[in-house]
Amino acid sequence: MISAGILPYRFRQTLEVLIAHPGGPFWAGKDDGAWSVIKGLVEAEEDPRETARREFREETGWEPPPEPWIELGEVRLRSGKRVRVWAAAGDYDPATIEPGTFTTTLRGKPATFPEIDRADWFDVDTARRKLNPAYGPILDALERQLAQGG
Repeated sequence: MISAGILPYRFRQTLEVLIAHPGGPFWAGKDDGAWSVIKGLVEAEEDPRETARREFREETGWEPPPEPWIELGEVRLRSGKRVRVWAAAGDYDPATIEPGTFTTTLRGKPATFPEIDRADWFDVDTARRKLNPAYGPILDALERQLAQGG
């Protein structure tokens, strides 16, 4: 399984990244180590960059940040899923998020939940704590690329 996603970044007093907390009952009580890059599954024959654009729209309700994007590489989550990530300069208001939804079975009945229940800006050190630990190399790559002029 391969997913593709976008990691928006901005500069305030320091470098900040926008990450998302997954929706649904499994993630409801989890915080540190549970957050993710805004991403989704690459469909058969789909270009991963197009997946990243599509999933960003579907999961947030926002238009994806404009190119150029910085390729940050790929990580493997503990589940075995591989995630390709691009960073892009952008600025979004987390209060305006309009997440897509997914349906699952809960207690034998269909239940619908938001794909992500919140998104927020964090400095890189805080993002390292909030994100699934597998994303550490992505943050390293972002810092390295920006230090070299993008």
